[in-house]
Amino acid sequence: MIIKSFEIDKIKSNKSSLILFYGKNEGFKKEILNEITKKKQKIFTYDEKEILDKEDFFYENIFSGSLFDEEKTIIIKRATDRLMKIIDNIISKELTDIKIIINSDNLEKKSKLRIFFEKSKKHICVPFYLDNEQTLSRIIINFLKDKQVLISQENINLIVNKCNGDRQTLFNELQKIEAFAKSGKKLTLENLSKIINLTENHSISELVDNCLAKNQRRTVNILNENNFVHEDCIMIIRIFLNKAKKILMLAAELNKGKDINSVISSARPPIFWKDKDITKKQILKWSPEKMRLLIYKLNDLELLIKTNINNSVNHLTDFILDQSSETNN
Repeated sequence: MIIKSFEIDKIKSNKSSLILFYGKNEGFKKEILNEITKKKQKIFTYDEKEILDKEDFFYENIFSGSLFDEEKTIIIKRATDRLMKIIDNIISKELTDIKIIINSDNLEKKSKLRIFFEKSKKHICVPFYLDNEQTLSRIIINFLKDKQVLISQENINLIVNKCNGDRQTLFNELQKIEAFAKSGKKLTLENLSKIINLTENHSISELVDNCLAKNQRRTVNILNENNFVHEDCIMIIRIFLNKAKKILMLAAELNKGKDINSVISSARPPIFWKDKDITKKQILKWSPEKMRLLIYKLNDLELLIKTNINNSVNHLTDFILDQSSETNN
């Protein structure tokens, strides 16, 4: 059963235990998810690969409970057709105290996941298409009017062009603009260009660091906390490559019999004090041979992503989860 994304009351009131969200507009999805889950106490978030790798753990979580438990809400991110077996198992249990929201990227018409939900009379499917310029402009005007920030139409157009139809990107940019406006400075075209072109690499750097340190739990959490899009994939790979090459050089020095503390202290450029602990873990987790192999794999992954943009996030996510596992070393 298909429900339009703007029919929020229908989505909220629907009693279906299974809901499919698909499409590129992650910002709009986030809005609706917040509306659906804001009064829920028990919310669990999983990545599809995490579920497929640990099916028993997933089933134990969703099927466990008591008469006194509140309704659980499960959010499954980056879902693909591989999830159909899990869905079939869940449906066979006829659960009444659980709601599962499945979040997918673009799904083709022949997708098994999309076909199942579109044809179902019991479960719902909500497509989230990219916003048009008029919708994004209206959101900008209303947001900045509420914050009492003056903005020209030229500047509105600049922001709209930066967002590529995704209101998640738009809200990120609006938050930067709001913070700038609080400084009392005038929002000129020059200032705005600098604000919205700032690249926030903190989450990406933390993601790569924890993956290389084999901290899978934190890696999964970062993936779940962020809605990376295909434009982010190449940037993530480049940061991954830079860090991998640095660890390779340090691991090679350690292999010469040097003390690990002296290896880190003598690194050039110097390693910032707050990064020393996680760098030490990375050096100990990766031998030079395995790090060279990882760099080859990263180069292959970059080529795969450039030739397969539609599945770029899924390819990258699978790669990161694989490399963050202790068993993959």
